[in-house]
Amino acid sequence: MRSLFRAYPRCRRRRCIFVRDYWLGDLESLEAISQDDDARRIFLRMAAMSQTGSLPNFIAELQHDQDLDDQTKGHLTEIAHDSGFLLAVEEYVRSTHLLH
Repeated sequence: MRSLFRAYPRCRRRRCIFVRDYWLGDLESLEAISQDDDARRIFLRMAAMSQTGSLPNFIAELQHDQDLDDQTKGHLTEIAHDSGFLLAVEEYVRSTHLLH
């Protein structure tokens, strides 16, 4: 009976007792994006386009942009394909907006 009230039951499937290391990196990235006005604006715009389905047009235009270097184009294209990350950025910015 006493084992039912333990903070960490012996069976690992009942409770997660480890933290994934990459979550820390994700939080740092989300915080950096939320603090940078230009980055925040770009990521939020990409998140909105992702939800409306207009992101493929953005990616096509991005590839023809002469003002951006290939590395920046590559990074933005990779991020544009990660709808989960874009959603996380949008949610993080919305959730922390009042705190900043």
